[in-house]
Amino acid sequence: MPYLTSPVVAPGALARAPQPTLPAGGGMVLRPWRAEDAPAVHAAFQDPVLRQWHIRSCDSAEEAAGWITQWHQGWADEREAQWAVVDEATDALLGRVALRQILLGDGVAEVAYWTVARARGRGVAVRATAALAHWSFEELGLHRLELNHATANEASCRVAGKTGFALEGTKRSALNHPDGWHDMHLHARVRGD
Repeated sequence: MPYLTSPVVAPGALARAPQPTLPAGGGMVLRPWRAEDAPAVHAAFQDPVLRQWHIRSCDSAEEAAGWITQWHQGWADEREAQWAVVDEATDALLGRVALRQILLGDGVAEVAYWTVARARGRGVAVRATAALAHWSFEELGLHRLELNHATANEASCRVAGKTGFALEGTKRSALNHPDGWHDMHLHARVRGD
């Protein structure tokens, strides 16, 4: 049975081109992950604040290298797009920003991010999320971006608000963390917001 609408973004929109480096302002860029980033990813995941809001651990640089390989494959498969957020001058890792659960035909993806401990409170997540949203709408052509975070994660709620993601509701007991089930806020932005 044929669809009654055309795909919002045609298949191949990601896979046919190399992943771009995106300017984020404030001396930061979003760039594709490199194999040599693995030790910095592993180090980031040793931070208890980062671990508090995530459901995965990273036990070694080798495990982080495997993630980076998967992230590259995610671009090729058009199911996710992951960027390292780095200092433009030094290339020091400041965080990560990503599109997850990409549905090109529906024009929808989920935004995710984290920052390393030393970069918190400097607007890194806000600038990275804003740059990714701009690229997602204006270059890729997505229609809707969603952003989920634990309701207790006030810092992520502030990032969502500062980047124009409206709070749409609370998903009760939606994600199991090591400390139990977390209620999750659902924020979203649509093209033209």
